[in-house]
Amino acid sequence: MSTPATPKEPFSLRTAAEAIPPVWLVMVSIVSVQTGAGVAKNLFEELPPAAVVWLRLLTSAVLLVLLVRPALRARSRTDWLVVVGYGVALAMMNFLIYQAFARIPLGIAVTIEYLGPLAIAILGSRRRIDLLWAGLAGLGVVALGLESGSMDPLGILFAVLAAVAWAGYILLSAATGQRFSGASGLAFASVVGVVIMAPAGIAEGGAALLDWRLLLFGLVVGVLSSIVPYTLELNALRRMPPRVFGVLMSLQPAAAAVVGLVLLGELLSPWQWFAVGCVIVASAGSTRTSARERGGRTRGGSPAPSPPEDHRRG
Repeated sequence: MSTPATPKEPFSLRTAAEAIPPVWLVMVSIVSVQTGAGVAKNLFEELPPAAVVWLRLLTSAVLLVLLVRPALRARSRTDWLVVVGYGVALAMMNFLIYQAFARIPLGIAVTIEYLGPLAIAILGSRRRIDLLWAGLAGLGVVALGLESGSMDPLGILFAVLAAVAWAGYILLSAATGQRFSGASGLAFASVVGVVIMAPAGIAEGGAALLDWRLLLFGLVVGVLSSIVPYTLELNALRRMPPRVFGVLMSLQPAAAAVVGLVLLGELLSPWQWFAVGCVIVASAGSTRTSARERGGRTRGGSPAPSPPEDHRRG
């Protein structure tokens, strides 16, 4: 007697994503984020950076609120203060890096910005080996300094400020995660970011914001930069160790440089590529050694601290 066939699970985006190895999900997420940045930079000729940032935040906020449906009740005053601060950091991080994109190559801007989370990882550690990673990152900064004469100083300043904002975003992200479940904190923070960026975004965008073509491109930027990577990374993290995820995310500067070359025709000098490589190796090394330390503390019975690097960007 034949056994009844097991019914097949109906096709869905979730089942399709689960059929893909998690490493590839992270790689697609990285490419998606940087492609979104490249599309955004192409919009700057018709829409100022502040308007593009506002459209991006608006898109991600609307989609996140619809998908997550965060609850407004049972929240303390401290909860709201934390999530508002998170939203401010989110808005400033995006505004500053888009201002940098408008002035210097995409790969260089992302490399400088990446020093923010790297600094948190290194400063929060007491391991001697992190001095090596700090020195390597510093070497990358020196290499960038050798080429700084050919770049807009204001663009470099905006990228540095974006790194500071990203560091603040990471710290506030951790605090928000302790008070809000799932993606509800990110949804609230995105709404805060939309409100904060609305005056500058609407004032600078003006009548161009009524152009349906530009609105469509703004939607594409929001989906590529926020919704797609968030969904893919969430699925990948369910099936891979956080240390592997962190090492893979260290490829962001290289991906930004490649996207800048392909989409925008931005050529980097050998010294600039060297700087990008230094920051990537420093970030990957810091992530791996911090993961080993957390694992050792866990096996020893002491609670392992949460990783300082949080690459989820709204």
